[in-house]
Amino acid sequence: MAFVTKDRIKVTSTTTGTGTFTLGAASTGYQDFSGVGDGNQTYYTIVGGTQWEVGIGTYTASGTTLSRDTVLASSTGSVIDFAAGTKDVYVPQPAENTQGSAPTGDNSSIGTDGVAFDNFQKNLFQSVNAGVTFRNNGVAGIVSTYSLVYTAGAGTYGGGVLAPNGDIHFVPESAEVGQKISASGVVSTYSLVYTRTLAYQGGVLAANGDIHFVPQFGNRGQKINASGVVSTYSLVYTLLNGYLGGVLAPNGDIHFVPYQADRGQKVSAAGVVSTYSLVFTDANGAYQGGVLAPNGDIHFVPYTASRGQKISAAGVVSTYSLVYTNSNGAYSGGVLSPNGDIHFIYERAPVGQKISITGVVSTYSLVYTAVTRFRGGVLAPNGDIHFVPYNGAVAGQKISSAGVVSTYSLAYTGGTTYAGGVLTPSGDIHFIKSAAPVGQKISTCPATPFGLDTCLSSYLNKY
Repeated sequence: MAFVTKDRIKVTSTTTGTGTFTLGAASTGYQDFSGVGDGNQTYYTIVGGTQWEVGIGTYTASGTTLSRDTVLASSTGSVIDFAAGTKDVYVPQPAENTQGSAPTGDNSSIGTDGVAFDNFQKNLFQSVNAGVTFRNNGVAGIVSTYSLVYTAGAGTYGGGVLAPNGDIHFVPESAEVGQKISASGVVSTYSLVYTRTLAYQGGVLAANGDIHFVPQFGNRGQKINASGVVSTYSLVYTLLNGYLGGVLAPNGDIHFVPYQADRGQKVSAAGVVSTYSLVFTDANGAYQGGVLAPNGDIHFVPYTASRGQKISAAGVVSTYSLVYTNSNGAYSGGVLSPNGDIHFIYERAPVGQKISITGVVSTYSLVYTAVTRFRGGVLAPNGDIHFVPYNGAVAGQKISSAGVVSTYSLAYTGGTTYAGGVLTPSGDIHFIKSAAPVGQKISTCPATPFGLDTCLSSYLNKY
């Protein structure tokens, strides 16, 4: 099954109820759903009178049907029980704005002809608003907290992943249960197959919709499929403190980022686990988190490493010089900015560091530089990069799309609070609980929020 979008697909249907739709003929000037391909998924919109529903469905050529797999939005907020009458059924977003920008779409253009990043930039710049502060009734973002279901102590979760249905899954570090927040803000827990102290750190959304947790101390992989089924799988290489964070490659491989591991490890799109040689390793913790660059390279974020390390789209591993390094831990997590720069997120470093789209490494001044204060970062719809407050940070810190660094007040501070963050289509940035007893988010309310396809991009939501 692939995820496919096509331009100018629109048909009629007289189906009623909450189930699968039988599709009729193409509307005048449009094509039918055969362009999606038998057995493939796509976005759909169904409109009948005042009733409407937007979601992800699977097209089946036999019977000419479209299943309603995941409802993303509707006129009632839930699955629609369509009444009698003729409805329009169509693919709602232009293919040029979605292909190559989401893990559930076609990533083949990443690192080859630049189409994927070009389209990603288009979606970003629709919301940047010339780099001004967020649009929220004249206020620079509203910071708030919310209740969690599971609030055990330090290090319960490490990073989060946005699922295709809009849920945010917390990655279980030492938690005994999984925890997620639905697109409508409902917090719930679910059972895990494998738990232990420091089991996983960071997660990756695979091309098939599975969410993989990255093994830190865990001796097996663990994933959640699009239907919510949790399962484990064998790894080739395990090590205490082996990996921290991961990245989805253009070919669908998931790369675990080596922390103390002496080799790389990846899971292919077909589920095959394998290892590969690295150029640089450090038993003290070389890298924490990674970022997919516009050309398809995966950059590991330097923690104690004395040099940068990357893997090309063709699988070639190489290193490069950094401007600032720290053997005690410099950066943790990274973010790709709208202009193609990769920013490493400061943990202990007194300066910011970035790699331009042309490969130039440079540093810049920060406003707030207390030690071990941030872990991971998130790109906001207006182009700001927010550092996630980790260990006692008393203020938030961000970098605007114009390069201006500033701080802002948080609603909750203290202790080892959050680790990693997730951007949702509403424009909210969720910081993922580490030891904090409450969730915390920043509601950016941009003039034009990101679409779900952009939020699911392999360029976004990294740790």
